[in-house]
Amino acid sequence: MTLLKKQDGIYLDDSIINTLKTSDGIIFDCDGVLIDITKSYDLTIIKTTKYVLENFANITDSIKIDSQIIDGFKSTGGFNDEVDLAYASIISIVAAKKIGRDQREFIFDVIKNCDISGIISAEKFIEGLAEINEIKHKLSYPGTHHDNQLYKIFDQIFYGPELYQKLFKKKSNFNESGLIENDIVIVNDLLISKLKTKYNSKISIVTGRGKESVRYSLKKLLDEFDLDSSAFLEDESRDMAKPNPVSLVGAITAMKSSNVIYVGDSMEDLIMAKKVTQQGYKTTFCGIIGTSKNPQEKLELFEKNGALMVLESINFLPKIINLE
Repeated sequence: MTLLKKQDGIYLDDSIINTLKTSDGIIFDCDGVLIDITKSYDLTIIKTTKYVLENFANITDSIKIDSQIIDGFKSTGGFNDEVDLAYASIISIVAAKKIGRDQREFIFDVIKNCDISGIISAEKFIEGLAEINEIKHKLSYPGTHHDNQLYKIFDQIFYGPELYQKLFKKKSNFNESGLIENDIVIVNDLLISKLKTKYNSKISIVTGRGKESVRYSLKKLLDEFDLDSSAFLEDESRDMAKPNPVSLVGAITAMKSSNVIYVGDSMEDLIMAKKVTQQGYKTTFCGIIGTSKNPQEKLELFEKNGALMVLESINFLPKIINLE
């Protein structure tokens, strides 16, 4: 299916125009939607992978994990957690070295064999080709943010020593400023004000990020959202992670909405919105592509998987819900 391009930045199927007009709530993902994370979370994936390979696997000639690899893993619908993505990259490169395969070529073979089960599917494919027990034992992933080695390395690089100490009550082993400082906030007061003229207080967040992490970047803007109806999944158990629909259903029911828009930038977001609709909660997925390194590729991915609305940025939302 190819969406009808209404104007620059907006791709829309005419069949949902009336649905958008009658929508009574809007829920946002955070990363890639409210915040551009290409120089924060994405760079943390790259740095974490390199550090772990050098210090835990003695691999000093690993390829750089670039946007194509990151987007590739995320397109499978199983890697909403960036640390999962770093882990899959690490075990892929370790396996490629063991069996003498080109690292980049092998990673894309892994991606082709991944699905919404994420690291489970990655491990299954890789272990059919190479022995990776040593690196798996060293990392003992997933575990928890407080106890697992890989999570701790990732969080220390992302948050920086001061914020890491505040959040986890532990000293960081890294002295550099946290890459969270590179977050670029997209959402602003003007957009929120426009959305409130239609939705009043029915504006919330369902994100894989933790609440204090979101607050650090959004600051006072976070209080413009209905936090009682929001979900910050890093603060929850792993089984709540996207595309598990429970958090989105919870947000919809808490807002007492009957026709919501869920704004996300990933396959997990799209899959979750579909699952929620199948459970009887009318949800229209709105895909955001402008924060991707390859917006056209992301657009085609969303179209291929049945998205009826795609925008370059959340700043186009007022146009499609008749607020401008």
